[in-house]
Amino acid sequence: MATTDAGGEHVERPLVTPEFLENRRYQTELAETASGDHTLVCLPTGLGKTTVSLLVTAERLHAVGGKALMLAPTKPLVQQHAEFYREALELDDEDVVVFTGEVRPDDRAALWEDARIVIATPQVVENDLVGNRISLADVTHCTFDECHRATGDYAYNYIADRYHADAENPLVTGMSASPGDDEEAILEVCENLGLNEVAVMTENDADVAEYTHDTSVDWNRIELPDIVVEIRDAINEVIEDRLDQLRELGVTNKSSADISEREIQQIQGQLRDLMNNDQSEGYQGMSFLAEVRKLRTAVTYVETQSVESLRRYFERLKEAARSSGASKADQRLVSEPKVREAMRKASDYDDLHPKFRQTRMLLAETLGIENGERVIVFTESRDTAETLVDFLSDHFTTQKFVGQSDTDGSEGMSQSQQQETLDRFRDGEFEVLVSTSVAEEGLDVPEVDLVLFYEPVPTAIRAIQRKGRTGRQAEGRVVVLLAEDTRDEAYFWKARNDQKRMKRELNELKSVAGELEARLDQTGLDEYEDGEGTASGGTSEDETATQSGDSTRNKRGSGANKSVEDDDGSDGQAGLDAFADDPSEAAEVDSEAATANEENTGTGDDEGTVASAGRDDEDDPVEIVADQRELDSNIARDLSTRDGIETRLETLAVGDYVLSDRVVVERKTVADFMDTLTGGDRSMFEQVGDATRNYGRPVVVIEGEDLFGARNVHHKAIQGALASLAVDFGASVLRTSDEDETADLLEVIAGREQEVADREVSVHGEKQSKTLPEQQEYVVAAIAEVGPVTARTLLEAFGSVEAVMTADKDDLLEVSGIGDVTADRIREVIASDYDP
Repeated sequence: MATTDAGGEHVERPLVTPEFLENRRYQTELAETASGDHTLVCLPTGLGKTTVSLLVTAERLHAVGGKALMLAPTKPLVQQHAEFYREALELDDEDVVVFTGEVRPDDRAALWEDARIVIATPQVVENDLVGNRISLADVTHCTFDECHRATGDYAYNYIADRYHADAENPLVTGMSASPGDDEEAILEVCENLGLNEVAVMTENDADVAEYTHDTSVDWNRIELPDIVVEIRDAINEVIEDRLDQLRELGVTNKSSADISEREIQQIQGQLRDLMNNDQSEGYQGMSFLAEVRKLRTAVTYVETQSVESLRRYFERLKEAARSSGASKADQRLVSEPKVREAMRKASDYDDLHPKFRQTRMLLAETLGIENGERVIVFTESRDTAETLVDFLSDHFTTQKFVGQSDTDGSEGMSQSQQQETLDRFRDGEFEVLVSTSVAEEGLDVPEVDLVLFYEPVPTAIRAIQRKGRTGRQAEGRVVVLLAEDTRDEAYFWKARNDQKRMKRELNELKSVAGELEARLDQTGLDEYEDGEGTASGGTSEDETATQSGDSTRNKRGSGANKSVEDDDGSDGQAGLDAFADDPSEAAEVDSEAATANEENTGTGDDEGTVASAGRDDEDDPVEIVADQRELDSNIARDLSTRDGIETRLETLAVGDYVLSDRVVVERKTVADFMDTLTGGDRSMFEQVGDATRNYGRPVVVIEGEDLFGARNVHHKAIQGALASLAVDFGASVLRTSDEDETADLLEVIAGREQEVADREVSVHGEKQSKTLPEQQEYVVAAIAEVGPVTARTLLEAFGSVEAVMTADKDDLLEVSGIGDVTADRIREVIASDYDP
């Protein structure tokens, strides 16, 4: 940094609002370090990590120029950071731009160009990078807030990889109060984000100590009532019965209901082996194991949450068992006599859980006897959060704070509702905030007198984040409720031991910073400076996507040398490179085939030759259009990092990838393929039929190993499906072993189509065989990209394309599924003057 503030009451720097930031020496020292290299900044919760990042951003914008990007994991946190940056920096408000999913992609692309600072959720930036809407070339400072998330497939990893590769003058700052449970976890975060330095301040540092206060932690042990124990024991008997069934199958020797998750995963692995060997015991065992998992969840609800939460869970299980396509596990579970007896006892129980009464007593003590002002109650379960709000509201002014997604029987909170709730809490309009995990990380929740854990959390990181809501300005108090002889105790001891280890690791990190940096150097992270390093790749925020993947930048054509023999064991066939490396011969063959296809489909010119797509510049990148939903895989991200490939994201009405005006690809994993054969939501044949009607050369890619052994499906049924795709629908069926091979295949096909055959990409295809209703749906679906489902809804409501076009906003809003944003967008597209 150019200057170091020593002494003065406020920070005085270029671009920093005068007399706004208190001058804290530890913050300026951390900022000094972070300005010099890619740095992990570790600072206890509530001590101003965001201020450190802001000081670095101000320095970079002043000295280097360009723009800054700050990433935060939740929308409320993004909004909070934006408000702080607008106040703390001498920039126009419009220079600080917020990117969340609520901002349209086209609007984000336009806003990006003029913004000085972009504050965004990582998923949005990830989508915009894959969709080629933004460039990181002129980003001179990138901050990853709550950077402990940079593990596995989280979006931070892909963005960091792209940033180090694309930025002309990159600088990365990672921020967290709890970067990892041990040194290896911290190293993983550093490697994934490309960090070379670690700057740590703890509560023991003299500069920090004056700004922290002691936070006492009390653990209140609670005994379960007899009826709750009876309900739990009845469910546990069923778990033990199902484990006996699994023991008979020879996949476990466990019989106790307190079986661990690790042991369950071991059983699952053995059952998969049986399924791969086409043994029916594997499928039978998986059904039993599914029951064990559901029953363990039920036990957790009744032991640690409330009987009301258990009742709600049972109701969801019964609904699932009654639904079409219900699993045998669900049907068997709800009809099990012991489960039905437990459900009856739960229905008759007229109390909640002793934790509820204990919560009420602690709140009365804090807010009444001790004249406190605010309390936060954290709970893992949204069911419990809503029940607590109802229970506590009779005695205290109480509001809930939950995430944005809707769940069964529960509506989420929009970003504006979340912000309004926090503002009202700050202003003292209510006393008690009951929150799920959404308020744990980073949010500027007001100083509170008590943080109450309704249950312990199993990780040190989350425990530290929750505790950080108190003890900032004055002494704070944390109380953890533990139900005796339940999973509460196991979680408590695990988190407690992890916290001790983390605190010890952070203190050790301060003393071995040089050694840590040497280890980071050994990983090759310094290659980022040359744009050649790699880091772990990411897929999505989806909690089910936990498999780690590596980014494959500069991997163009890496799979092209695989021969077909690698896939099906045949001999003497040329590999893909033989088709990719001889453009003259390939062009001749392709041209003849394409001409024949155009003549047959009526889309060629009068001479029967291929219509030129008009690719004038041989250096133009190959374009691949991917469906938005394909971001659940690594393929689009992988392609977006390859030289000569330009990816674009759209919500495709047909297919998963469009590679030219005639080639569309429908990708199925082996599991997806089997699901469509055994009753998926939409049959594969319907999807391929759509592809055939819209494109001349539909391709079906089946990805994964052991197609004929993956499920207990007769091999002739699988062969029949493959034959139908090829013969009845005219689709080319290709096999790949994994996502990397699929990406390689897509690249080769797109290159042949666009570089060799000189064709361009057309999202809707050139084959003109749509029925009249399909053409009408096509036209309406194109309006503001509303998509085929909404198009059909609009046509059913108004009766014709003309009526949809002439409908005003009020009429549009009366149609199911059409909200203000969609209605405005439709009217804007239809009514605006054409201005090319």
